[in-house]
Formats: sequence, structure tokens, C-alpha cells
Amino acid sequence: MAQLTCQNLTLKYDGKNILENLNFSVHAGDYLCIVGENGSGKSTLMKTLLGLHKESEGTMETGDGLLASEIGYLPQQTIVQRDFPASVREIVLSGCQARCGLRPFYTREEKKLARENMERMGILEFERRCYRELSGGQMQRVLLARALCATRKALLLDEPVSGLDPKVTAEMYQLIAKLNREDGITILMVSHDISAAVTYASHILHIGENVFFGTKQEYLDSSIYRKFYEIEG
Repeated sequence: MAQLTCQNLTLKYDGKNILENLNFSVHAGDYLCIVGENGSGKSTLMKTLLGLHKESEGTMETGDGLLASEIGYLPQQTIVQRDFPASVREIVLSGCQARCGLRPFYTREEKKLARENMERMGILEFERRCYRELSGGQMQRVLLARALCATRKALLLDEPVSGLDPKVTAEMYQLIAKLNREDGITILMVSHDISAAVTYASHILHIGENVFFGTKQEYLDSSIYRKFYEIEG
């Protein structure tokens, strides 16, 4: 059974259709990269999957024990987010808020989970530092640890290496691949980096004027990939 299934999905922006009849599914342990031309609707699709964009039509169902509330999210960073005046520990712990319900405090187990995820992301030594004092790569690790506090099943990542230098970009891609490979976390990642997509992903969803969904090898063999790679290259 698929963890996530989208059928006949029509993406809308400002009341206008930007993509129609989109069909794809994601199974546990998949690493799906969503690629395509600028303005093709990648971020709109991501927001639709998170339930943040209400204009779109079609069906989206979760299965295999995955609840919509159990999808962790790593958004694109904004200037406001980079200047957020909170400690690393506070931000990572906030990923547990969905577990709290009306409870106004974090449990010992939630605090332990936050500490474990900071350690996994290599940022435990920064737990008491202010978030805005960190480097871009360290900030992304903090937000990834926060997302992991929300779920151990599926992560949605929206351009997670945007603005990072090449060395930190490579480290972030390897870290995400490790979460998928060793921890079995399902990854859905929007990316403009076609080379990274075909390096790390198990499946590709290409949207835009042409639409493709299938395995990485099927994508590499397709005319859509060859045409897009020539344009991007």
C-alpha cells in the first residue's frame, strides 16, 4: 500500500489551472524528487500535499499507517526565519507541538527525542545558542532536526540546499540520503538541481509542460529528461 497517493490532481494558482490530471504515488522508503521548469508548480504541489494550499482539486490520500499530521516539513528559508530569536533547542523542540495537543509543556520523552535528533544532525553542541547566530548549513540542520521531531516516517523538503555553498550542499544531500537509506524515512524533495535529483532519488516526478512519474532509471531513459537536461545544462 502506498503511503501517499494523488489522483487527478489539478494545481491552481490565483484561480487558474497550472497543472491538470497529475497522478503519482509514494511508498514507504521511496526518495522522490520533484523537478521541473521554474513556475511549473513545484512549490504549489508541496503546499497542496501539506494541506496549506486549498485551491487545488483532485484526491490525495495517505495510507500504510501514515497520517497527514505525521509528515515533517522543511520549508525554504526566508530572511525572517533566519533572524528568528530563539535557541536551537527551542526550535527543535517546537517540532513536537503536534504531539502536545492542549498540553502547555513538553514531556520528558519529547525532550529526549529533541536531544536525540540534535545529536543525529550534529548540532547538539549548539543547543543553547541563538538560531540566528548559526551558519546557513547549521540552520538547515536545526530545521531538519525539528522536522524529525514531527515524524519518523516521511519528510517533505522544499529546496533544502537553497543558498548554501557547494561543500555544505553536498553534506546536506548526503545527510538526507542517509536518513532515507539507514532510517527508512520516505523523502519527497522539491529541487531545481537535476544532477542531484538523478544522483540521490529513487523516483522522479517531473512537472511542467511535460509530465513524468517513474523510477530514476526510467526518467534517465526518457526524452523529457534529455530535453530538460540540455536546457538546464
